[in-house]
Amino acid sequence: QVQLVESGGGSVQPGGSLRLSCALSSSIMSGNAIGWYRQAAPGKERELVARVMAYGMTIYSDSVKGRFTISRDNNANTVYLQMDYVLVEDTGTYYCNIVPARLASNWGQGTQVVVYS
Repeated sequence: QVQLVESGGGSVQPGGSLRLSCALSSSIMSGNAIGWYRQAAPGKERELVARVMAYGMTIYSDSVKGRFTISRDNNANTVYLQMDYVLVEDTGTYYCNIVPARLASNWGQGTQVVVYS
């Protein structure tokens, strides 16, 4: 079973910043695109908000483009999500995993982000 451990969430006011981290097993990290998924509320579908390819190219959803930055450290098997200028609608639980999600064998606990006004 692959391991995924997300951290760095918390409460922040609109306009603030957070930096999320995700430690993954090397088996999932190596050679794969990794993404950050957001689940706005329990029971809602996870939305892919950012992904980073194995060679470094990044893609963002329109909802976070220009505000979030995804990066990866292949040596440390870690993926980051720098969240700047957060909005109330960024609230949710954030998960990292392989892209596309249908290839994921399991999910971590996620890390919760609450943006309050």
